Amino acid sequence: MATQAPAVTERPASPKEAAELLRGLSGDGRTVRPRGGGTKLSWGGAGEPVAVELETGAMNRILEHNEGDLTAVLEPGVSLADAQAAFGAKQQMLALDPPLGAGDAATVGGLVATADSGPLRHRYGGVRDLVVGINLALADGTLAKAGGKVIKNVAGYDLAKLFAGSYGTLGLIVGVSVRLHPMQTATATASGTTGDPERLASASAKLARLPLEADCLDVAWSEEGGRVLVRFAGAAADRQAETAAGHMREAGLIGVQAEEEDAETWERQRTGQRAAGDGAVLKVSGRPTDLIAVIRAARDAGGALVGRAAHGLYWIALEGEGLGERVALVRDALEPRACVLLDAPDHVRAAVDAWGAVDPGALAVMRRVKERFDPTRTFRPGAFVGGI
Repeated sequence: MATQAPAVTERPASPKEAAELLRGLSGDGRTVRPRGGGTKLSWGGAGEPVAVELETGAMNRILEHNEGDLTAVLEPGVSLADAQAAFGAKQQMLALDPPLGAGDAATVGGLVATADSGPLRHRYGGVRDLVVGINLALADGTLAKAGGKVIKNVAGYDLAKLFAGSYGTLGLIVGVSVRLHPMQTATATASGTTGDPERLASASAKLARLPLEADCLDVAWSEEGGRVLVRFAGAAADRQAETAAGHMREAGLIGVQAEEEDAETWERQRTGQRAAGDGAVLKVSGRPTDLIAVIRAARDAGGALVGRAAHGLYWIALEGEGLGERVALVRDALEPRACVLLDAPDHVRAAVDAWGAVDPGALAVMRRVKERFDPTRTFRPGAFVGGI
């Protein structure tokens, strides 16, 4: 059997250069994998070996920062950390706060491609809500553009939403226009604990229904029990946190407290979305009312959980032996909810489908989308749902 040659690396310095490169690669039948900071390369299916690693690191400029309009235009290789530093100098921010990976290397392009997010999603939404325009290089060398630089709805096919979460399987993101928000100033967090999953779910549901104007509303669960956390920002953050703490006591939580030095608290929540060492992480997409079921599934599999209480998004982290069997245990318990394997060791990836079961009708639509945007299967063949 012939051995697959190692992938070569290409680093186009502009969208035009990327498009020309892709035209040649596609014409030669060579496949590519887009790569940003390399912090999420294992996400999605393993797919077929590719001939070229297409790095975006040479496209790393902030092209525009329109302070008055609260928008910006960035190339894909800009690290999120660098973008936040630039926006922060003008007291603004891109309201996305996922874990940034080793060396804070996560890039804007990689963030859009994986639709990753963090606790700020509670108030500001996710990638699909904050990206208002996108520029793409397709396999045939076409440069496509959708959306714009203003915060409004536009007619036509919303490519930004389509490419958010496409995992680099449809085309190469070469630019994004994003919506910004005023930077958070003072923050404060109210938290409370319980060892009862039902009480945790009841308390988080109650807090989600109240007009609290919170930036974040998260839950966590481990072998020590559960926790609800609510974060506020602004001049009244401390008072708002005390109000939320009162509601937590009424809901029967214990150990209730309000703290202003809360950065480490929320860093732990973000860290809980990624695997430690040789562990695995499953992302569960369901409903807010699924929290009890998700906690029980995580507990039965010996895992820990963090989640967005009002959005029905949960991350279950597993460590130790038998990861493949425990992933299957969680999926069986939570069927038909989507349970996507994000982080995992190679031997687990080889044995477990990253995407799990998918509705045949939805899969048919995804296949048609792949055929439309990447008919030559140039981008990460076999790496998306159903081996697309």
